[in-house]
Amino acid sequence: MVVTNNDITQKNYKKLSIQVSLSGLSFCVFDLLSNHIVSLQKITFPQSQVIEEQLWKVFSEFPLLNEKYDEVLVIHENSLNTFVPQSLFDENFLGSYLQYNIKVFESDLFAYDKLTKQEINNVYVPYVNINNFLLDQFASFDYVHSSTLLVDTILNISKYVFEKQVFIHNQEKHFEIVVVQGGNLIFYNSFEPTTPEDFIYYTLFTFEQLQLNPENSKVNFTGIITEDHDYFKIAYKYIRNCIICDVQAFADKFHISKNQSLENFILINS
Repeated sequence: MVVTNNDITQKNYKKLSIQVSLSGLSFCVFDLLSNHIVSLQKITFPQSQVIEEQLWKVFSEFPLLNEKYDEVLVIHENSLNTFVPQSLFDENFLGSYLQYNIKVFESDLFAYDKLTKQEINNVYVPYVNINNFLLDQFASFDYVHSSTLLVDTILNISKYVFEKQVFIHNQEKHFEIVVVQGGNLIFYNSFEPTTPEDFIYYTLFTFEQLQLNPENSKVNFTGIITEDHDYFKIAYKYIRNCIICDVQAFADKFHISKNQSLENFILINS
């Protein structure tokens, strides 16, 4: 569902990216000519209302979402996904790749994103109700899983580093661990901790399984993170080399703050 418009007089050279989960929505408007970000917004959903009502409210409160765009990208953020090597992949059996991680039903809709350079596919369950709502708002749009963009961005920024690198992308209710080496994906998983102790348990267990040494392995943090965050502080207690990822290049490119670049790491790299 790619927006196509070959008439140059009808183009406005703006792109809209919407990252949506069951707990909230973020959106970013890009000016494609200046490569600047026109607007960057984040909205949290109350748990008491259904998702369609929340979406309707957001589109009512932000008229910018109702404008015309040359490109619209919807980013589905959930943990209902798994990466599959191309050599083991068959698009006729998408549900079978997920059945060991989540409960799947015959009625579920499955999708996948290709990471062509890596020869892997990200199989996932998109939010059908969200897509259906957005189909009423836009003539057409593309959609992708958030982890596809996260992994692809990390692989691009680390492709010339040949030792194993660990990236932790922290969000409000979950975090993801991505391990890469020389431009190749070694490991990806998503976790839902409720305490800092949960967080460090999942992290150190991953280190153990991948035979990573906390004394010399570097951990790069992105997402909702500062050096005062409980997760960063407990990680620094057990892992010698913890840093917050240098996102100055992204901040300069889009003319936004470093904190905005970190918190919207996936969205701005869409």
